[in-house]
Amino acid sequence: MSGAVEALFLAGASIQPLFALHHPPAPDTPDAPAAPRGAVLYLHPFAEEMNKVRRMAALQARALAAAGYAVLQLDLRGCGDSGAEFEDASWAGWLDDALFAARWLQQRYPAAPLWLWGARAGCLLAAELAGRIDGPAPNLLCWAPVTSGRPHLQQFLRIKLAGALLDGGGAAAAGGLADMKRTLDDGGMVDVAGYRLPAALARGLDNAKLTVPARPGRIAWLDVSSRAEPSLAPAAERWLAECRTAGHQVASEIVAGPAFWQTLEIEEAPALIDATVALLERAPVEA
Repeated sequence: MSGAVEALFLAGASIQPLFALHHPPAPDTPDAPAAPRGAVLYLHPFAEEMNKVRRMAALQARALAAAGYAVLQLDLRGCGDSGAEFEDASWAGWLDDALFAARWLQQRYPAAPLWLWGARAGCLLAAELAGRIDGPAPNLLCWAPVTSGRPHLQQFLRIKLAGALLDGGGAAAAGGLADMKRTLDDGGMVDVAGYRLPAALARGLDNAKLTVPARPGRIAWLDVSSRAEPSLAPAAERWLAECRTAGHQVASEIVAGPAFWQTLEIEEAPALIDATVALLERAPVEA
């Protein structure tokens, strides 16, 4: 069993109070804590996907802690129980939040290898954050990664268009996407499914791409599929090949399960939890 989960707020001079859940690693014995096998920072998905993934992230954090990893589940500013509102968020601010949390983990567990665990659009943040980490190169754990922010943003904006069509506003929906982009380009905000999307956040997501970290480390790519014979998407294959060429140690796996980040009801994919722990525990390949 892992130790008691610690709810806390991280705060700094230029950082809004950030809510986080700290899962300490399971002790070897009741009175002798284990040296953690790694320190894992969780970066959640964008907007409503964050809520859809929350249960799976909690289950995974507990499983990793039970396997001897320290895990920090972070709510980025404007999300969850962290400070500010969603309309106050920016991509640069989220990167600052993630770096602050990563440094907290490094200070708490200085000898533990650092893993940046991104889910969906959180993978875009994790890959960009990797270049800002001091010390040894961090490792990446990617759950169903978004490889480009632009189509992900467009998919989010189309939620508003779908709502307009359902309400009989076909004329309003016809030019809706262009109108929303114009509003954001002009520095305004767009209301989508209860989220006030600010221009600074939209621009950052629009420009974000899953970059290959410059310093070689370990990369674990996991996805889920309900197909009988699943395979990685071409974009994923290309990115992983680029990572191998850059010297990263890459492992990937697709497990059976639902696309829980977009299902109507909260769903679980137990095979993903087991596969994630197994990939992290796999011994690194010698160079």
